[in-house]
Amino acid sequence: MIIGTFKELKPGESRVVLTPTEVAELTGGGHTVLIGKGTGENAGFPDQSYAEAGAELRDGMEEIYAEAELIVKVKEILPEEYHLLREGQILFTCLHPAANREEVDVLLDKKVIAFTAEDTHQYGSPNGEVAGKLGALWGAHYLLSVNGGMGKLVGGIGGVPGIQALVIGAGIVGRSAANVLSSLGARVTMMDVNIGVLREAQYLLPKGVDTMFSNRSNIRQVLPHVDLVMNCVKWPKHRKDHLITREMLQLMRKKAVIVDISADVGGAVETYRPTTYEEPVYEVDGIIHFGVDNIPGAAPHTTSIAYAASVFPHIKSIADHGADEAARRNPYLRRGLTSYKGILTHEETALIQQRERTTAEELLGLPAK
Repeated sequence: MIIGTFKELKPGESRVVLTPTEVAELTGGGHTVLIGKGTGENAGFPDQSYAEAGAELRDGMEEIYAEAELIVKVKEILPEEYHLLREGQILFTCLHPAANREEVDVLLDKKVIAFTAEDTHQYGSPNGEVAGKLGALWGAHYLLSVNGGMGKLVGGIGGVPGIQALVIGAGIVGRSAANVLSSLGARVTMMDVNIGVLREAQYLLPKGVDTMFSNRSNIRQVLPHVDLVMNCVKWPKHRKDHLITREMLQLMRKKAVIVDISADVGGAVETYRPTTYEEPVYEVDGIIHFGVDNIPGAAPHTTSIAYAASVFPHIKSIADHGADEAARRNPYLRRGLTSYKGILTHEETALIQQRERTTAEELLGLPAK
């Protein structure tokens, strides 16, 4: 199979989905890998390293879209890419389709076979771990007065305690954020709706991390005392309510910071809107909001190595067996199947956008799940 990837168009994004390690394995297996020039430069993977791994270099995405049977990327496709898609082409990337009707229209109209990569992880995405850790560091950064914050040091000093932080969500993202903050000396309260997850977290995390059930009453109780809020909850897109409303910002200290790692417009934090690393923060009612929706893009070398390794089994299976057979063999890959030659298969997208859907199992001739 001919597999292609190229430098992401999204501002501040330098991650890659194939490092030279994965390229060498693909080319060693008889596949052709096309790499856009400069794709991995900012992540520490120069063109020469890809060439040495057996890749063929191309000038840019236009050539790669024209030649490749399988396009693999990190981020969603952007409008500049829409016209380059070809019927029957396979696409594996983080599409976030439920929140993007226009993108879904294009996928269906172009009759591509598209996989939403973020739904194919069996053990959670390394991107989430990186986002939790980096998000905590950015939160600490924007609490400093030189960055517009209230002038607090995350870990405090002798005689002055560290900051109070609230982490909502005790999954991979939340535990990663809490681990960094508590290790730096912050006093952390972590909330979740699952007692089992909270029980597990109290043994995994450093002592001094308190756990509470996540509900609006408890959040209201804690907000007046916190300096930093980390939202790590992926809010269901069909819900119209919020965990933190604009009215609740009045409970918080002025110049406190909210980092919404889940980056859902209309999600858990009502006042969230997406930003980029060029202008990462904005202020609402005296509260600083960090809204970057591709936080791991700031650490592309570390993130790319872990992320590429985690999704490579899917990419290799598609290359070795074709999209249909690869999806039949792996329920996690099948879960990420989003569109199939003009047919919508993605459950969340169908629910949110009120579209007709055919299940992946039905399309592939498998028993209903």
